Amino acid sequence: MSGVLIAPYQDWAREKLGYEFNDVELLITALTHRSYLNEHKKSASEHNERLEFLGDAVLELVVTDALFRNHQEAEGILTAWRSALVRTESIGAAGERLDYESLIRMSRGEKHGSARARQQILANAFEATTGAIYLDQGYDAAKKYIEDNILSTLSQILEDQSWRDPKSYLQEISQARDGFTPVYKVLTEDGPDHEKTFTLGVFVGEKKMGEGSGPSKQIAQQDAAKAAIKAYKAAKRKK
Repeated sequence: MSGVLIAPYQDWAREKLGYEFNDVELLITALTHRSYLNEHKKSASEHNERLEFLGDAVLELVVTDALFRNHQEAEGILTAWRSALVRTESIGAAGERLDYESLIRMSRGEKHGSARARQQILANAFEATTGAIYLDQGYDAAKKYIEDNILSTLSQILEDQSWRDPKSYLQEISQARDGFTPVYKVLTEDGPDHEKTFTLGVFVGEKKMGEGSGPSKQIAQQDAAKAAIKAYKAAKRKK
């Protein structure tokens, strides 16, 4: 990787992960987005998608094994917990906490993309780094990385019930407290047909309880349901 400054990557691994890579080029590849190659064809030849493929499998195995060994809930509950732990939002948030964005090599266009697109890039980089750690340091090191940054968030996920499907959970709350089933309405549609952003409101009775946006109506509904759940919880705390 001619021309790449290795020191910042080793410094980051030492500070954030607690060890040095034997082959730091694995880490640099893990933090190289496909778009970077289009602008640096002479200096970069490999992006992180193969490492992401490997890291995704390691991540799922470690999380599944930990849940199976440490909890006695039924399969359906454990599956929901695992989904909450390894979804894009969760691992993207881990990447943000670890300050991945300062080291990820990506195109200028991607750097100024939407918040959702950047979150996906962070999540992919987290998985790719998992793969890089597995290859460089072995399974136990990858396991510790996942325990420290993903499994450590389980208690919060259980406390705020974010492992539950937001729309189903909101319906339970709204019917119990207000006697109404939530209704979702499109508020705006922005952008060209191939790249639309939908903004939806969720209404309980006549009251708008939340608003959400996304590249599809389904994602916007989920986002709006999450906002409504937060509003219900905030109102309950004030009582």
